[in-house]
Amino acid sequence: MPFLRRLCLPLAVAAVCAAAPAMADTKIATIRSPDLLRDAPQIKSANERMKAEFEKKQKDLEGEGKKLEDDIKNFQREADTLTAQQRADTEKSLNTRKIDFDFKQRQLSEQVQQREQELRKDLSAKFAKAIEAVAKEKGLDLVVQDPVFATATIDITDEVLKRLSTEAGSDAAAAPAKADKPAKKKKKED
Repeated sequence: MPFLRRLCLPLAVAAVCAAAPAMADTKIATIRSPDLLRDAPQIKSANERMKAEFEKKQKDLEGEGKKLEDDIKNFQREADTLTAQQRADTEKSLNTRKIDFDFKQRQLSEQVQQREQELRKDLSAKFAKAIEAVAKEKGLDLVVQDPVFATATIDITDEVLKRLSTEAGSDAAAAPAKADKPAKKKKKED
């Protein structure tokens, strides 16, 4: 065993010495992801898309819930004046509506979660692409996300945000151009 230790120690020292110059040349930068998530224009547009996509459904569901709640309160007040058959029919109807309402709530919640996951995946790809582009421009070897401590000289968050802003501007300019193109009409065969 002592022979093995004597052989491994010089090899370990040699490996550290060989790696030291390579580590000295390594260019490292940091990125603050909370700032990206707060300030990136893609986040703001994603929030607007989510709002546009689900706001009407949410309002309709809230209206339906309010109507159901009012109907339940009315039934509770008037239950004593109803016949046994009317009471049973109304209870059954209200229970069915409550079950349907709960189902619609769960369904909307699942749709929102799925859409958020899709947007998160899309945004992650855009962020990674922007970070990679900035890192290549600056000749960086490593980008560290959210370090405990880093000096401002190695932080590239602002440059990544600028790149994301220009990409958001080009995406916004491309969107109307796509909408302006007339749809191709299919020829009808007789």
